[in-house]
Amino acid sequence: MKVTFFFRKTLPVYHSIEELFASIQAKLPATIMWKNYFLKYIGNNIFKLLTNCFFAAFHQNEINHITGDIHYISLFLKKKKTILTIHDIDSIRRKGLKGKIIKLLWFTIPVRKAKIITVISEFTKQQLIEYVKVDKNKIFVIPDCISPLIQKSPKNIDKQNLVILQIGTTLNKNVSKVISAIKSIKCKFILVGFQATDYVEQLTENEIDYELYSNLEYSQIIELYKRADIVTFTSTYEGFGMPIIEANGIGRPVITSNISPMKVVANDAAILVNPENVNEIREAINQLINNDLLRESLIQNGYKNAQKYSAENVAKMYVELYKKIVPLIK
Repeated sequence: MKVTFFFRKTLPVYHSIEELFASIQAKLPATIMWKNYFLKYIGNNIFKLLTNCFFAAFHQNEINHITGDIHYISLFLKKKKTILTIHDIDSIRRKGLKGKIIKLLWFTIPVRKAKIITVISEFTKQQLIEYVKVDKNKIFVIPDCISPLIQKSPKNIDKQNLVILQIGTTLNKNVSKVISAIKSIKCKFILVGFQATDYVEQLTENEIDYELYSNLEYSQIIELYKRADIVTFTSTYEGFGMPIIEANGIGRPVITSNISPMKVVANDAAILVNPENVNEIREAINQLINNDLLRESLIQNGYKNAQKYSAENVAKMYVELYKKIVPLIK
């Protein structure tokens, strides 16, 4: 069985999809011979889009797996051989002409041109069905896997020098409300994301001790998880919520949103809060500071939760789908 994994053009600042599938590929059986093909251009005009499609067509295999973000290349790939992975559909909700073009080229046509579609959560599946006319029977939920670099790293909470970690700074990450929640809590707030500096004024006004980071290597992000006592991830919208699982795997208690998919991903390994309610976020932090039994229970549940998202388990799920296209595999 031969598989070509199609990836977006390599960029220094966006590599989550590439890292995800590298972990999965490492766990594929030897009976699967795979190779990667990276597009030549960022598809921001018709010439580049068509050029990417043209070259992708010349790198087809027994199975063509579009790993995400470049859904449109399915237009030039053979339907019966193509699997399309969709990580989220937030962009489909954009208004105006640009939104209509994105919906058409990244979702409406690609889902019709793929034999199999995978999504990373039941939430994303239901949204895809709602926004795009697609046969639900061709959609399979396969979650993101946790990186094998994530390992248990126990740490006793330092209540006198508390460190709270927030991964992500876009509007849906709800950072402003987290900052409002911690303004009366003595802590160091570590914020990671390309828009971290947007929050300097609010952090300063609330006299919060902070550190800002962006464009980090994954190993550096792991070290920040290890420094943390608490991880906040109270997003208003996500396709999945990988920081929940990463914090679980390392052994840090998590506060996340009581909405899908976060509450499903977290299972019983996080405190769930209304992301719009600052008081709930603050109370959850205080619970983790003051309730040792609750904190330890969440940490232990987190270790178990993270195991479900191992690269080995996720790779097995993809292999079962590959069999639907090329069944002759032992």
